[in-house]
Amino acid sequence: MAIIRPFKAMRPIKELADQIASLPYDVMDVEEAREMVKDNPYSFLHVDRAEVDLSENIDVYSDAVYEQAKKNLDGMIERGLYIKDEEPSFYIYKQKIKNRSQVGLLACAFIDDYNNDIIKKHELTREEKERDRIKHIYKTSAHTSPIFLTYRENKEISKIIEAWMEKEPLYNFTSEDEVTHTVWIINNRKDVDKISEIFKTVDYLYIADGHHRAASAAKVSNIKREETKNYTGEEEFNYFLVIAYPDSELEVLAYNRTVKDLNGLTKDEFLKAVEEKFEINISENPVEPKEKHTFGMYLEKQWYLLKAKEGSFNEKDIIEQLDVSILQNNLLKPILGIDNPRTSNRIEFIGGVRGLEELERRADTDMKVSFSMYSTEINDIMNIADSGNIMPPKSTWFEPKPRSGIFIHKF
Repeated sequence: MAIIRPFKAMRPIKELADQIASLPYDVMDVEEAREMVKDNPYSFLHVDRAEVDLSENIDVYSDAVYEQAKKNLDGMIERGLYIKDEEPSFYIYKQKIKNRSQVGLLACAFIDDYNNDIIKKHELTREEKERDRIKHIYKTSAHTSPIFLTYRENKEISKIIEAWMEKEPLYNFTSEDEVTHTVWIINNRKDVDKISEIFKTVDYLYIADGHHRAASAAKVSNIKREETKNYTGEEEFNYFLVIAYPDSELEVLAYNRTVKDLNGLTKDEFLKAVEEKFEINISENPVEPKEKHTFGMYLEKQWYLLKAKEGSFNEKDIIEQLDVSILQNNLLKPILGIDNPRTSNRIEFIGGVRGLEELERRADTDMKVSFSMYSTEINDIMNIADSGNIMPPKSTWFEPKPRSGIFIHKF
């Protein structure tokens, strides 16, 4: 049983919503963030990446950064850039990019559902990244970026959402990356209660993106519980900000790879080694794989189509049959010497949204060989989470990503 409940969102005034809404804090480095806010004093990056308002030499994990984040958020609220809804509500958030769209429900999820694995995970987290968001959440007393959840589609929930999307939206704007963002509020008590009740029939929710934010929110909640006298369990810090998508709404994009060198091999030696586990065909065009167990490879200005040979992996193993595992176990590790893709400085990962041109550019400049991947399927993510296993590193890329600063959950 999943607990999903409405909340009183703090959200931007309509006139500034497009300027306040920002990309998530973790999709850019500090230099890129500084550039993004240079001509926009309203950008929510002033809160999520508060180091942009401090010295360029600042340690981005210093206490001064989190103090500045609190100062900036409090200042935006005091200046009237945010309003707070009077009644607990749900919010519909639609993003449209080119010829596809995705619609999710903004809500609060229960920390204990995360602790008790009702909200299932498929990634490991890193302590230093958790520590950063723990400090940010604790100091600002706010969840500012929604965790990206998915669930197996429920037609009753979808029907309610579709009806509310016929109404006038709260916001409707297009961001600089040509994504259109549209938001509606569900504030009718009958529908709010019905959505909450229906979610209680949903067995599990799954984290699609935002494992570090979710882990950090849970740890802050535990800290607040210890600090709170007369703790009841109803306090807002027991809940965290999520956007829940039915699985039918999501498209997982490829997470491609590029490697710095051939691990001491010549081109011919490398191709001969690859041929032991893969069928290799030269391609006159860039290769974007169209089916499982196929890969594109770009080396010395030539594209190749690779297909895993029979027997090169265990088709019945839920992890080994993933394309990211096949490439890692049959090529990246044994041939190129990438033993741990999480820590190796010889491999980089490129979101599919960047296109095949980026794979070519990198292999032609500072890297040596690039690989295009077939997208992991959302059902694979759910099945692996259900089994209690962990997805291999850099298996999924979701686009578009929900903007930060449109919804704030204060506690």
